[in-house]
Amino acid sequence: MMDYNTIINDDCLHAMQGLEDNTIDSIVTDPPYGLSFMGKDWDHGIPGVVFWQEALRIAKPGCHLLAFGGTRTFHRLAVAIEDAGWEIRDTVMWVYGSGFPKSLNIGKQGVEGYEGYGTALKPAWEPVIVARKPIDGTVANNVLKWGTGGINIDGCRVIVGEGREQQQQQGRDGALGPVPICGPRNGGKVYPVTLGRFPANLIHDGSDEVVSGFPNDTSRFFYCAKASKSERGEGNNHPTVKPLALMRYLCRLVTPPDGVVLDPFCGSGSTLVGALQEGFRYLGIEKDPDYVNIAYHRTKGALKEMGKEAKQLALQEVAS
Repeated sequence: MMDYNTIINDDCLHAMQGLEDNTIDSIVTDPPYGLSFMGKDWDHGIPGVVFWQEALRIAKPGCHLLAFGGTRTFHRLAVAIEDAGWEIRDTVMWVYGSGFPKSLNIGKQGVEGYEGYGTALKPAWEPVIVARKPIDGTVANNVLKWGTGGINIDGCRVIVGEGREQQQQQGRDGALGPVPICGPRNGGKVYPVTLGRFPANLIHDGSDEVVSGFPNDTSRFFYCAKASKSERGEGNNHPTVKPLALMRYLCRLVTPPDGVVLDPFCGSGSTLVGALQEGFRYLGIEKDPDYVNIAYHRTKGALKEMGKEAKQLALQEVAS
């Protein structure tokens, strides 16, 4: 039986093959986009069907899978996930205003008459595929038997009015995540029931550029800025770090109380830190030993901030 709150330094397919059937409550991950990002070896292809088949095997019936993708390649990711047996339930848009254009100015390449023409648009959103392992009977029966299959609507409602400013500031800071406004949480605490908007399949970063695109009201959507330098952690050189507030929110959205969150492409550990901060257990898998070291120290630091001992964490070397 695998010890949880563990980071496995291994190829994720090999590591998942050593896990038991029907043991994972949720999967929240940011796999390679297949864009050869910054020339990184790990980003030369989309994880294929075999990866998601193995993830399906170890997931409990009703387990939700949230997988980030690139706008150019997430269709291939979605097809691989679906062909593996998962049910595609939705796609969340994470919209931001801080993307930097990576466009070649054709007019400056010596081509007359093409000044002002380029080769790419400014990136402003990333998709998050929402999938679910087929349920065992009805949803109600599945939840009673496995504890999975539902989405934590009330725990992820978007605050309106009083408390909205605090939620926005936490989204900017990336340290605490959104404020839950109603319903029981993992620690058994009950929050007062107040009016909150139903969580949507759109998340934004609160930048002026994005907010100006909503002429009426952006308060209907969850707010989360990109990862700040402080929340990345010291020495974190991973090129695609996701904000902790976002990962906390996503973990909370699809993980039952005291559940186990799996991230098979855990990188520098943002999902793992978010899971810890939400009171969940985690299992991280990462092939690059440098990123494993960063993830371990980030989770260790998160536990320290929470007043808990780091002996709850473990590292497992590459299996022979």
